[in-house]
Amino acid sequence: QVQLVESGGGLVQAGGSLRLSCAASGSIISIIAVGWYRQAPGKQRELVGEISGRGATDYADSVKGRFTISRDNPKNTVYLQMNSLKPEDTAVYYCNALNDWGKGTLVTVSS
Repeated sequence: QVQLVESGGGLVQAGGSLRLSCAASGSIISIIAVGWYRQAPGKQRELVGEISGRGATDYADSVKGRFTISRDNPKNTVYLQMNSLKPEDTAVYYCNALNDWGKGTLVTVSS
């Protein structure tokens, strides 16, 4: 089991950027797959992207070229860098590892 805490959400204008953080309770996050998900109001939670234990990344088509996932092992933290944000990116963003979830952080993109 791993405890995850997301942070970095907020209100940003369309075209802007935000960096979300997913801090883990232990160093295991440096060697396991971590996924970023989001859930918009009235919609199902969807996968945004993920980073494997070896550092390989994969993204949903809707965010490819705009979002980047990275890992800082000494800080036990995984990041989601979001650029060129669109109003449709508005959602609560969650990270997931070993089937554990954080509480999420809200991202609101205004038009």
